[in-house]
Amino acid sequence: MNYELFLAKRIITAKQYKSSISSSIIKIAITAIALGVVIMMVSIATGVGLQKKIKEKISGFNGHVQIANYEDNNSQITVTPISIQQEFYPTFLDVEGIKNVQTYATKAGIIRTETDFEGIIYKGVNSDYDWSFFKEYLIDGELLTISNEFTDNVLISKLTADRLGFKVGDTFNTFFMKNDDANAAPNARVFKVVGIYNSGFKEFDETYVIGDIKHVQRLNKWEKDQIGGFEVLIDDFDELDKKGEEIYQSVPSTLNSVTIAEKYGPIFEWLSLLDNNIIMIIAIMIIIAGINMITALLVLILERTQMIGILKSLGSNNWSIRKVFLYNAAYLIAIGLFWGNIIGVGLLLLQKYFGFIRLDPENYYVTEAPVYIGFLYIILLNVGTLLLCLLMLLIPSYIVSKISPVKAIKFD
Repeated sequence: MNYELFLAKRIITAKQYKSSISSSIIKIAITAIALGVVIMMVSIATGVGLQKKIKEKISGFNGHVQIANYEDNNSQITVTPISIQQEFYPTFLDVEGIKNVQTYATKAGIIRTETDFEGIIYKGVNSDYDWSFFKEYLIDGELLTISNEFTDNVLISKLTADRLGFKVGDTFNTFFMKNDDANAAPNARVFKVVGIYNSGFKEFDETYVIGDIKHVQRLNKWEKDQIGGFEVLIDDFDELDKKGEEIYQSVPSTLNSVTIAEKYGPIFEWLSLLDNNIIMIIAIMIIIAGINMITALLVLILERTQMIGILKSLGSNNWSIRKVFLYNAAYLIAIGLFWGNIIGVGLLLLQKYFGFIRLDPENYYVTEAPVYIGFLYIILLNVGTLLLCLLMLLIPSYIVSKISPVKAIKFD
């Protein structure tokens, strides 16, 4: 054991140290570090959690990449069909990291009841559809079973069900306009509610009714092998741009592919701003923690002036003495980090499992603040805070070199 670390431990465990003038200042510094860690941890966890949850919901309704005709790609309504007979369906051979390729078709309609009506987009899906997203947000009833048999069963959102007074087992009339004749009487279909979901994403919840694709094919007078487009799900969202480009290069020239980041650009631009907010919060918290530690270190040095003079008279150089106080400061920072982690992780776990912090879905697209607890970012946050605070303490610790042994060793 080096003697600097030994002296630092003796200072830390000394009773005089615990009852000294600097005790209250040290407690304030430790508290500032703990609060800083809590705020930084909550900021990262909620910011990243919100980003992931919103991206998950957008991809749940649209897939990660959509393949359709050029004229239909930016529209929610399918007008011109494409053939299901494609080289990339049902699996991409040229692109790795593809989770699923599923077919869909959409058509605008109006739900009509005796007292009310609601405009919706009927999204027809096929037997290749991945139901994992709706399985997570299903709150009543059951998921659809799509087969070769024609089915009138549909999923509707809780928002739509509450507005129109629907519950599982109810039937309702929906009217669809004819594509070839706007003046003709609309086509009517009767659907049965077998499941109600609640994603908390109002923009989609108030829009989509999920049902059998064969209804859209029949309404549009399409053949059985004609669909509106393909939705591609990828394994890693972080590779969205890369996989989107690879998919674009793989599809025929007559088709276009667009990622959800391109289709919903304003939402993703808003999400990217959260990164700037997180970085700003982290910078402010580390500066505040560093300033408090600088104050505590200066008080410790001034309080130990005689000890510094004695060590210098015994042959210790300035750097060795500075290391004693830096070791001491590192110990105080570690205490703050410890309590900050305990409180921060505890709050995040409470939010994750109990969701006591609620959000307005109209502004944040979620009903409660989502959290992402990743051990990697927690470790990096702790190591980064410790190193940056110690770097900030290097300059104020230079005051040790200004202390003269002759003036410092004075006994009353």
